Amino acid sequence: MIMRVALSPFLIHRPTGLDDFLDRVDRLADEAKSGGADLLVLPEYASMALAGAFVAAPDVAAELDAVVSRADTLVEGFRAIARTHRLLLLPGSVPMRGADGNIRNRAPLIDGDGRIAFQDKRVMTRFESERWGITPGGPPSVFETDFGRLGIAICYDSEFPLLVRAQALAGADTILIPACTDSLHGFNRVRLSARARALENQCFTAVAPTTGMAPWSAAVDENRGYACVFGPVDRGFPEDGLLARGALDAADLLFATLDPARLAATRDDPAVRNRTDWPDDPAPARIVRLT
Repeated sequence: MIMRVALSPFLIHRPTGLDDFLDRVDRLADEAKSGGADLLVLPEYASMALAGAFVAAPDVAAELDAVVSRADTLVEGFRAIARTHRLLLLPGSVPMRGADGNIRNRAPLIDGDGRIAFQDKRVMTRFESERWGITPGGPPSVFETDFGRLGIAICYDSEFPLLVRAQALAGADTILIPACTDSLHGFNRVRLSARARALENQCFTAVAPTTGMAPWSAAVDENRGYACVFGPVDRGFPEDGLLARGALDAADLLFATLDPARLAATRDDPAVRNRTDWPDDPAPARIVRLT
């Protein structure tokens, strides 16, 4: 089924409280719906902006605690927004404490009825493991929706081909990539990975990064990037695979219409079969001496 997606390069701002933060997400959902979107995607750790309402000075531990302690209330607010706008909503990711006491980086996917499921980030960046103490999540999932199966690869996870490959093999035609990148190096790692995953699996990938400078925050102080959407680099698609992109560091929603029939046509008769030509059991490389 054709799906129109709206990607938010979420401009990190300092809210006055939880309601103010949720009001901003609600306005984005309203804008997305007015633009004909079926799905709104916010970036990884967009929720960390909420800490600015409760922590006076930059302090990673205090900011993390401020959001973790309000995570359940925040997620319920996201569910209400999805129901109000009858919209699929991926509100970025939220650090949440599990029953085991560990904090994981969790991306909720919520449908227009408020039903919810989560994708946990699998591979931690250095700041998550060394400074924040975030625990890696479980294996990748694929989510059944009215618009087909969707995968979520949270930021750094998109840089590991086999994680996304597992989602593609499970039937995900679209991989959503909420990202939080504090430099153009980081953003381009995610952007180039998203492009490669679309090429390898002949699928759609869609990136939504954080943007803006927030000197009041230790967690999300610098944010660079732009929203972008990629497809296969093959027949029926642009020669570079780029379907849509926003302006660098701009906060405007980026809209794109994703038609799985285009993917099916390319997969049926491609110039090359990237999706199916993966070696089943690649042998280890041999070391060869020149003679």
